[in-house]
Amino acid sequence: QVQLVKSGGGLVQAGESLRLSCVASGSTSDYSAIGWFRQAPGKEREVMSCINISNGKIFYAESVKGRFTISSDNAKNSVYLQMNGLKPDDTAVYYCAAADACGSSSYLYDYWGQGTQVTVSS
Repeated sequence: QVQLVKSGGGLVQAGESLRLSCVASGSTSDYSAIGWFRQAPGKEREVMSCINISNGKIFYAESVKGRFTISSDNAKNSVYLQMNGLKPDDTAVYYCAAADACGSSSYLYDYWGQGTQVTVSS
């Protein structure tokens, strides 16, 4: 089993930044990738970014490319999502999740952290 504990989030104004952190514990050898998802009210859960811990490959959704940066600290079993230039459309509940490999479908991810609300006011 893998446990994911997320921190960060909150209320910011448009144009500001936030940093989300995701710390894994437990059977950390059970996954090779950590993804960040978000779900806005009435919308599907969508992947924002993913990093393959083993080879460092990174994926970004087009909607956040250039604004969000994913990084990892393998020694701390941690993955971070730096979110710059936040927009009201970024308002959602954000999740981190672990999988064998990066992918856009939430069904690929076996372990999920708790959701954290990010609200961006205009």
